[in-house]
Amino acid sequence: MIITRTPFRISFVGGGSDLKSFYSKFPGAVLSTTINQYMYISSHPFFNKEESVLKYSQTEKVSNLNQIKHPIFREVLKKFKLRAIEINSNADVPGGTGLGSSSSFTVGLLHNLYVKQGQHISKGQLAEEACSIEINKLKEPIGKQDQYAASFGGLNIIRFNSSRGVEVEPLHLLTKTYQDLQENLLMFYIGETTRRKASSILTEQNKNMSSEIKVETVRKMVDLVEELRKVLFKDRLNQFGEILHQNWLLK
Repeated sequence: MIITRTPFRISFVGGGSDLKSFYSKFPGAVLSTTINQYMYISSHPFFNKEESVLKYSQTEKVSNLNQIKHPIFREVLKKFKLRAIEINSNADVPGGTGLGSSSSFTVGLLHNLYVKQGQHISKGQLAEEACSIEINKLKEPIGKQDQYAASFGGLNIIRFNSSRGVEVEPLHLLTKTYQDLQENLLMFYIGETTRRKASSILTEQNKNMSSEIKVETVRKMVDLVEELRKVLFKDRLNQFGEILHQNWLLK
């Protein structure tokens, strides 16, 4: 059995600039971190060589890969041409909580199956393949920050540029700053709420990129990335909170 563990992420500032509709015109950037909540993917051979079993919130048993209902499972298994396999997915938190769970699932599944075939893949390649499946094949109206965050892990600035592609800059903070930051961040699960699906929100965001006012708002959010970087290196966590507030008001 092969088990992969892929982290979820929190985006602090710059969200929305990872959409191609934005970074094809202006450089995008986000400052984000992965957290100690994970997506787990396990795989092992299925005894019936004519079928595959996929377990997530539902259970699918199929004899043909095109029969798979779960779109990410379907595209990834078709990519590897895998049959007679049983795959289970489990997560520390529910889907739809805004922590990039779909991309963590895609990255974790790809990583698991590459390991199963004895192949090494770099973090950058893993992120790009996840982007290709979600954005190009499945036509999801999403950006690239979640896949890169899940692949690289840690506290990073992730930059998006139409000519240079995606660049990841790890932020190496003083141990004290890092510990203080962890001890002063709280995240709450408020239970099931009536919420719109992420893809519908992002579809709207993409349409908004035709508005000069809204594009300018996203550019201001990108500017906050460098400001947040500076206050982290200067160990000014009160200012960190103030910048988070500015970003939220812009959102």
